Amino acid sequence: MSQDPKNPVSTTRKTIRIVEALQELGRARLTDIADEMGMSKSTVHSHLSTLEEGGFVVKEDKEYRLGLRFLELGGFTRSRMDLYKTAEPELGRLAAETGELVNLMTEEYGRGIYLYRAKGERAVGLNTYAGYRTPLHTTALGKAIIAHLPRERVSEIVDRHGLESRTAETVTDREKLFDRLDEIRSRGFALDDEEYISGVRCVAAPVLDTDDRAIGSISVSAPTSRLSSEKFEEEVPNLVRSTANVIELNINYS
Repeated sequence: MSQDPKNPVSTTRKTIRIVEALQELGRARLTDIADEMGMSKSTVHSHLSTLEEGGFVVKEDKEYRLGLRFLELGGFTRSRMDLYKTAEPELGRLAAETGELVNLMTEEYGRGIYLYRAKGERAVGLNTYAGYRTPLHTTALGKAIIAHLPRERVSEIVDRHGLESRTAETVTDREKLFDRLDEIRSRGFALDDEEYISGVRCVAAPVLDTDDRAIGSISVSAPTSRLSSEKFEEEVPNLVRSTANVIELNINYS
């Protein structure tokens, strides 16, 4: 987990804040960004001009937006990950078999990061995408990962990020979360029963290394109407665990 830097560079922090503001706003004029940041227009313009020069920001019709240079860097990083390279073909097969949305996640700095999605013929469209960050406790994917972290590490994540609620079903009590994590370790898979998005259920299994540490997780997501109790608790978990096992073997022993 990241720590607060001992010698933070204020200029760099401002640049990062401007990038995050543009992510939130989508596209915006200089005045809007300056108002959002509480900075002078001249300061914001200097940062934006530097980002624009590097291809990280694009200016169109007096509005700024994030550039595709971020996609280049993120795509490069992902392409070098054994987890992604090994899981991608297996997730495609799982999506074809279930007809649903299949996801791959890893953890970084106490957040869940979606690495890849594969869509079956009936897959629902959700608000996630490669690179999307989310609280780990809100999804089956995230819970499958933190169930295999030391309790002290999970406590650090909760202390840092909290237990925000996404729906009425989200677990927001620390002890209840730890009870759920114990159950997940025992049965080998995690469930999300409308905890992240109302009307959607999700089944996830961890991808473990040779020391039983979760390097990621995979899942199948579907509308509650298509995941009956039997499918949700038996059929789909078996498929997800089987796929995760194949990925584990290929990563750890090939």
